[in-house]
Amino acid sequence: MSLIPGINKVVLCLACCVVLTGCVKDIDLDQAEEIGLSPDINVDLLIYDVDYNDFYDATGTFQPIIKDVVRLEFLDDDYIQDDLTEVEFFFSHSNTFPQEFSHTIRFLSNAGVEQLSIPYTIAAGSSGNPEITEHTEPIEEAQIHLIRNSIQMEVTIEAHSPPTSGELEFASTGLFKFDF
Repeated sequence: MSLIPGINKVVLCLACCVVLTGCVKDIDLDQAEEIGLSPDINVDLLIYDVDYNDFYDATGTFQPIIKDVVRLEFLDDDYIQDDLTEVEFFFSHSNTFPQEFSHTIRFLSNAGVEQLSIPYTIAAGSSGNPEITEHTEPIEEAQIHLIRNSIQMEVTIEAHSPPTSGELEFASTGLFKFDF
């Protein structure tokens, strides 16, 4: 009877050795350079609201074009310059004006030179039923240098006739993809 508990210990030790040595895989430390991270970062770019009064100057004269320029300082950071591989811009409008508008987004260098232009039309809406216009603009790796060369975003709204009522809401985001 004392022999059986000794055999159980030996079998248990052998089983543990087989399990512990059977689960080990060789590690190639030379592959450490091949490890990479590919994070995606969603960034709010610009949000604005415009009503019909914004299309008239102080004297009441119709001004068909509203333009604004914002600096996107983060585009000058090293990780954008070195590791940015792709961007997807998303623009959304809610329009209660009973007319459509031309909308252009331009990305500019620090010297104001156009790098990329994204024109599209904002559909007409009504005060009780706002029209939602969404536009997505993917920038693939072949064009990513245009974003790397940019630091400013210029937004232009053009009314084709004098508006008398309505509001236009705008929101923009960018999904920036990196490879570190």
